[in-house]
Amino acid sequence: MPIFEYHCKECDKDFEILVFGNEEVSCPTCKGNRIMKLLSAFSHKSDGEFSSSHGSSCSTCSASTCSTCGDS
Repeated sequence: MPIFEYHCKECDKDFEILVFGNEEVSCPTCKGNRIMKLLSAFSHKSDGEFSSSHGSSCSTCSASTCSTCGDS
């Protein structure tokens, strides 16, 4: 039961939703069905270090890990 990210082409909103099997997805804002699945970033923690496929999780920081700036 993964959580997927989508973009609604009708109301121009991004949203995440838990999808069960082949369940049909609609926009929670406008109930539209013209949606596009987005490529999701992922992250993991190993040996106490945080790593992300998206790079920094902070919009004000260019570090590759949160331990650099102290944000968690």
